[in-house]
Amino acid sequence: QVQLTESGGGLVQAGGSLRLSCAASGRTFSSYNMGWFRQAPGKEREFVATITWSGKNTYSADSVKGRFTISRDNAKNMVYLQMNSLQPEDTAVYYCAAGVQWSVETRSYVYWGMGTQVTVSS
Repeated sequence: QVQLTESGGGLVQAGGSLRLSCAASGRTFSSYNMGWFRQAPGKEREFVATITWSGKNTYSADSVKGRFTISRDNAKNMVYLQMNSLQPEDTAVYYCAAGVQWSVETRSYVYWGMGTQVTVSS
């Protein structure tokens, strides 16, 4: 079992940056592929970025490519999402998730955090 806790959200002006962190409990963290998803009010949860268990492969949604970077530190049981050039449309609750499959689909992820709010003002 893996428990996930996100942090680092907040209010930022357009063009600014935030770094989200996801702390994971459990000795099996390094065996899971990890993902970041987000959900804006009235919208479905959507894929943001994913990273394989080893950290060697990453993939991001087109909407964030070149602006957001996912990374992980298995020694610290941490996953990060560096977000640069933030825009108002990035406003959402951001969730980290752990899964066995390396996927962009929410249904592929087994464990989810409670989320952290990111608000970007124009």
